[in-house]
Amino acid sequence: MRERHPNRYTIVGNHLTQHRELSLTAIGLGAHIQSLPEGSPVDIRTLAERFPEGRDRIAAALRELEAYGYIERVRERTPGGRMVTRTVSYNDPEATRARRTGRTREPCPVRPVREPQPARPTPPTSGGAPERPAPPPLPRPDTPAPHPGATALLATLRRDDDRLLLPERDVRRLAPAVAVWLERGAAPEAVRRTLTANLPPDLRHPTALLAHRLSTLLPPPLPVAGPAAGTAPDPRPVVVPLQECDGCDRAFRAPAPGLCRDCRQAAAA
Repeated sequence: MRERHPNRYTIVGNHLTQHRELSLTAIGLGAHIQSLPEGSPVDIRTLAERFPEGRDRIAAALRELEAYGYIERVRERTPGGRMVTRTVSYNDPEATRARRTGRTREPCPVRPVREPQPARPTPPTSGGAPERPAPPPLPRPDTPAPHPGATALLATLRRDDDRLLLPERDVRRLAPAVAVWLERGAAPEAVRRTLTANLPPDLRHPTALLAHRLSTLLPPPLPVAGPAAGTAPDPRPVVVPLQECDGCDRAFRAPAPGLCRDCRQAAAA
């Protein structure tokens, strides 16, 4: 039974509550954000303290809402010179876009959910716009066992930029590609700098950006060391073993255990 709310209620459009692409977490989070007064904090840390879903699920839900235009995260510089992220919420993204472009929008009723139909093959066409090329495939390691430092490297990218807080499924998908970099002798800090350098200010799909960099910037394998006289050449590249830093628990390459470069510099300062 529906009761009338005389006060303390929020009007939320069915285009959000019955959205066919958003997850249930994203729909609920979008409705919660629209119910907040203007100026309320909606960052990942604040929302994680308010709800039990955790930082990873909340971050993934925010990216879904941003992809469909319900929120927009803008990087701004404060008068003191500090960069901050301001989140703008839109209760009807289509209407906002139509108003900004001066167009009128026909009402779009919510369609009932139907069972998915098998896709029909489409015949090739000779004209029209060219198709967008498929992204390059992610590199795969030669050994099936994942590299021990690949997952840790991806999971700690959030320390460099909070927009690189990746869902667990994306970490598992990208970890084999990072393992190829490490197997080819790339230092973990070099991989980290390559993945986090010069990020766009309007970064909306961090996983796609990381996958593109891992594929297109893959370094070549290390050269094989020359064989000694009278011995067969060794096809394996010379790779320095991976160690775990005693100071910050980060993975780094060194002949023996100890501190990584950053911890050594901090200790010497």
